[in-house]
Amino acid sequence: MARNSSGPPNPPEASASQGIPRIWPFRGTYYGWAIVGASFLATLGEVPVFGPVLGVFITPIEEELGWSRATIAFGFTAGTMTGSVASIVVGRLLDRYGARVVMAFAGLLISAALLGMSRMNEPWQFWVLFGVGRGSAITGVEVGASVAVANWFYRKRGRALGVKSMGQRIGQTLVPFGVLGMMSVSDWRMVFVALSGLVVLLITLPSVLFMRKRPEDVGLLPDGDLRRTGEGGKPEQPAPAAEASWTLAEALRTRAFWLIALFTTGTPLVQGSTNLHLVANLIDRGLPDVQAVSVLAIFGAVSALVIMPLGMLFDHVHVRLGAMFMAAVLVVAMLLISVADSFAEAVVFAGLFGLATGMRSVVETLLVANYFGRESMGTIRGFMGPFRIVSPMGPVFAGFVRDTTGSYGPAFIVFAGMAVLMLAAMFFARQPRRPEPEPGVGGEPGL
Repeated sequence: MARNSSGPPNPPEASASQGIPRIWPFRGTYYGWAIVGASFLATLGEVPVFGPVLGVFITPIEEELGWSRATIAFGFTAGTMTGSVASIVVGRLLDRYGARVVMAFAGLLISAALLGMSRMNEPWQFWVLFGVGRGSAITGVEVGASVAVANWFYRKRGRALGVKSMGQRIGQTLVPFGVLGMMSVSDWRMVFVALSGLVVLLITLPSVLFMRKRPEDVGLLPDGDLRRTGEGGKPEQPAPAAEASWTLAEALRTRAFWLIALFTTGTPLVQGSTNLHLVANLIDRGLPDVQAVSVLAIFGAVSALVIMPLGMLFDHVHVRLGAMFMAAVLVVAMLLISVADSFAEAVVFAGLFGLATGMRSVVETLLVANYFGRESMGTIRGFMGPFRIVSPMGPVFAGFVRDTTGSYGPAFIVFAGMAVLMLAAMFFARQPRRPEPEPGVGGEPGL
């Protein structure tokens, strides 16, 4: 074993492989990227219970079962409410046990829900099944994957979360076209069956095989840094794990926590509602089905393309500035879609909305991780979940507005106002400093 002449031995790299799955083929590559890869697949696999995909099902379900838009939208609402409430418990489970079991079980629940939806005939069946599926995706998969990636990275956290989030955005771009294609040769019920199998392959299997809690559990450090020593045993590389980590109780005493909670309550209200009703809104305004789904694909593609550059940018630029810009873009996008009645206007909206959606994928996780550290990230983010109980009312509100007025326009105006509140919240959400760091925790969050 090679020794440093003036310090303790440098551990061989092979020792860091303890606990890493044997099927991981890239032994010379930092295992954190396996966590990112599994998270990428999982977030791609969760999209069947997200708005852009459910939006393609609205018209055929409405035609066969005679349900109103508000009735269908309530399933979306039930799922978001379920995820919001469950996040308190799931967040603590993630901090204690890691994402492996949580994500694998969530994948099984989503798959079972989709299979059940292929046989539904009553609204309550849809509300229960879609509620369970979407709630599992929001909390078990989305939060689970975000916490897992944030635990394995510090300096490269933004780009790692960007890669992970591309899975969801690519899924939102491609899966609606796949659903539309399958519906052309089969009915919507069989499409749900096919999606059920896809979920197991993309969420449960990779989670079981590759997810691990934290790099320290397998002898590694965040970002793949090595434990090296120089003269006198002084570390050559400060451990990134020394970022200041706040407990939930400490975070609750800061103004930033409550403003971030407001911001993360607004994002699903505005974006989730728009995702769900976008295709139906454009069809109502006279666009052919293919063009309406194309707009969905354009915003999904823009979102997927901007995520990685934005993630790398947020490794160097404070995420608060990104959150403010995102809210401003949402204001403009909502005002535009409230009046857009041509394909050209819809494409411009898709570009703006795609930019904001791509930013959300990275911003929401970074706000918690970069403000409060990684040790209690699941617990802190989970505690914010119930505040989002208001957000699920957005899709029902939009459906009700359309059912009573014949247009989604007034609802989009209200969503623009919510985006203004989000912008104001982040303007005042300056990052706090811990006056007395806990023993053994080094460094303070920068501004």
